[in-house]
Amino acid sequence: MPQPVFILGRDALTTEAVHSISLGHATLNLSTDDDFRRLIDQGAAILAEKWKNQEVVYGVTTGVGESCIREVPRHLVPHFSLNLSRFHGCGLGEIFDEPTARAIVAVRLASLVQGWSGVRWSMLNHLSNMLNHDILPRIPAEGSVGASGDLTPLSYVAAAMMGEREVTFRGTVMPAREALETVDLEAIELRPKEGLALMNGTAVMTALCALAIERADTAARLATRVTAMVSAVLLGNKAHFDDRIFAAKPHPGQQMIARRIAEDLGLNAAYQRAPSERVQDTYALRCAPHVIGVLADNLPWMRTQIETEINSANDNPLIDPETGDVLHGGNFYGGHAAFVADSLKNAVANLADLADRQTALLLNMHRNHGLPLNLSGAPENELPVNHGFKALQIACSAWAAEALKLTMPASVFSRSTESHNQDKVSMGTIAARDSLRVLELTEQVLVATALAAAQALELREREQKLEVGPGVRRLVDALRVISPQVTHDRPLDGELRALLTALRQGKLPLDWSDDA
Repeated sequence: MPQPVFILGRDALTTEAVHSISLGHATLNLSTDDDFRRLIDQGAAILAEKWKNQEVVYGVTTGVGESCIREVPRHLVPHFSLNLSRFHGCGLGEIFDEPTARAIVAVRLASLVQGWSGVRWSMLNHLSNMLNHDILPRIPAEGSVGASGDLTPLSYVAAAMMGEREVTFRGTVMPAREALETVDLEAIELRPKEGLALMNGTAVMTALCALAIERADTAARLATRVTAMVSAVLLGNKAHFDDRIFAAKPHPGQQMIARRIAEDLGLNAAYQRAPSERVQDTYALRCAPHVIGVLADNLPWMRTQIETEINSANDNPLIDPETGDVLHGGNFYGGHAAFVADSLKNAVANLADLADRQTALLLNMHRNHGLPLNLSGAPENELPVNHGFKALQIACSAWAAEALKLTMPASVFSRSTESHNQDKVSMGTIAARDSLRVLELTEQVLVATALAAAQALELREREQKLEVGPGVRRLVDALRVISPQVTHDRPLDGELRALLTALRQGKLPLDWSDDA
């Protein structure tokens, strides 16, 4: 099946599209339509005319930020973009991985093609060619306050286009100029305003939020299927997921989660609670739809806001391509992305907390209805020296605690900077990075809980066949391809990493009949 191709200048990018592009599962191209090209170049021509007529244009004939009171002499204007990228080259911290770099470049392109940034079509085409050749800027994660946009991290994109700093190309870190020459691309000389247009926007935080939203959706799916598995192996009361309960409190996402758990448990109108089943299970089972449902119900508005941000002109100043007016504003402010990220990490961390409690139930002999202590699969005579999932449950608690700790909202920690010109900033990039870290930790807890639930299911079925849906069986089979049942103690770290990779690449079966 051919990969999907998204055409900027024709297609709006969704969070799902950004995620697919980041994984190399989709291609992003620039439209060659004549009308689109004219729209883009019209803004650049207007800007060039203003410069030629010696009109004052912020970020072209003036310094930036508080330095806007300083006039840039005509003979120095061509050097402005290069120097702008150079003095912002102070990012530190980890380097964003290749999928994240792809997402950042794609999102920056999606903004610049709106036609309000005063850049040339050829400049956009150069960046598009870099993306399609997989020449990816090495972008440090730290150094942005989220207004004026993501100046420091995006300077690494601008610099790479000009042949400066390092990129990753075909899995190798190398100087940007060397990678460009390898594919017969020349380093570009950015025109006035083009460096500022590339750097003064919300592309980093927005790209991170897009990836976080798609990963959060997957995490919610895994948490839902794992909940069904845990309920089944603990001989839980299926009636907790009766659709009438959720019709009485009709949050759509919560209803969907309950319906999916019910499907995985084979709940039907004929169900009667067995004497071995409790009237009411603990909250980690009974209230799971209410926990996961918070995320499911809020993802739609998060997607809407981030997709608006992706497909918007979010730099400064803007050039009206129809009238030629130069519009000075603050579209680089990342408040919406910051709020999405801060909200998302709260809902996601609750999945980690939920799954950690479910794992604790599975391992606790006083709660697990006759399953072996710590879910050890060892023979009876070897149980004293085999501890099964004991350490993994401790690790789950550590990961969940760290995820919960990171839910402090970053967006409320604005700092006044740049001579009090940037005196109220969004901190959106920090919030977005936090949300991805919370997701990473939550995914770890969920994968570990899935393994524990699969172990518990197989241990339970030594004595009795459980009624679970085909989705549960498919997930157990997929887990077992990577991680066999634990019959004797062994390190699980390598298997957990492989399962995390499978989860993040969409290779675990997490579909239901209502997905059709």
